[in-house]
Amino acid sequence: MSERTVGERVGIAWLQHTCGICEFCTSGRENLCERARFTGYQVDGGYAEYALVPAAFAYPIPPVFSDEEAAPLLCAGIIGYRALRLSGIQPGQRLGLYGFGASAHIVIQIARHWGCQVYVSSLKPEHRRLAGELGAAWVGGATDRPPDKLHGSIIFAPAGELVPPALRALERGGTLALAGIHMTPIPSLDYDREVFGERVIRSVTSNTKQDGLDLLREAAAIPIKPHTLSFPLAEANRALQELKAGGYSGAGVLVLS
Repeated sequence: MSERTVGERVGIAWLQHTCGICEFCTSGRENLCERARFTGYQVDGGYAEYALVPAAFAYPIPPVFSDEEAAPLLCAGIIGYRALRLSGIQPGQRLGLYGFGASAHIVIQIARHWGCQVYVSSLKPEHRRLAGELGAAWVGGATDRPPDKLHGSIIFAPAGELVPPALRALERGGTLALAGIHMTPIPSLDYDREVFGERVIRSVTSNTKQDGLDLLREAAAIPIKPHTLSFPLAEANRALQELKAGGYSGAGVLVLS
């Protein structure tokens, strides 16, 4: 993946650089590198006309996607894809999604392609509506209990209070993946009701290079159709304000004029 050619169309994800020599980098877990650097956080480029990235972290974009369609895949899509993997969900099983923003609306398309039934809990009516349009088997409010036990679930909303009900909705042996970078405090858990039965809680940290390659390959094969709302780069602040207010469904994309 390290060789790139002039003029090749590539994308940059959240993980921008790692040390390459620690135990995590040398075992395919570079997302856990303690010297990792992130786009728009430690390095410039998240809101810029130009950006630099090591060739190893520049992902070739499949031609089936326009620039506007590709952008959400390497941000919301890549973390959603890793969360989906860490949830342990298998083709044909029942998957729960808590929160239905940019990541979840991509994940549901992958899970449906795998033949999974997807159960969506979301606070906003417009997000629940999009989930239904994308084939959710059941859609409810943020804390509503799904009608069936779930084999795996992902919490995208940064709300720790969702963890106990999400665990209660899991089948025995199920895994709950927490996809947020930050989360409000998780309330005390009842061991018998919410943990017993070999239920697992896993956090999700960034992505590996392989996650990015696999996501783009699978997204092109489906193909995934991100729902996007475009904003000029000069209106990045407005885009962020509308995102915070839940003003749009799917993903927002900044476009260079």
